[in-house]
Amino acid sequence: MAQQFVNSKIKADKVVVFIKPTCPYCRKTIELLKQLPIKLESLEFVDITAHSDTNGIQNYLQQLTGARTVPRVFIGKECIGGCSDLITLEQNGQLLQKLQQIGVLQ
Repeated sequence: MAQQFVNSKIKADKVVVFIKPTCPYCRKTIELLKQLPIKLESLEFVDITAHSDTNGIQNYLQQLTGARTVPRVFIGKECIGGCSDLITLEQNGQLLQKLQQIGVLQ
């Protein structure tokens, strides 16, 4: 069920971030992404604590991405990692390029 839930959220033309609202890294990730010119319908934050199988979701994210920590940031079908990975991409100038490649910029 967790696998189906996660897979249903990840889309080739979306930015999806799996979060826990109390996590400071999740809040920082949300802030950063909301400052970018991403189409509203192409950006989704998924609160895994609102799901009954939070542990199952994190276990499946570990299988899928190599880490069970949040945030887990997917740009299209690619997991780019967490908050620090997102910041690194932005600093390298690669973040907007990746977002443009999947067509989510306004």
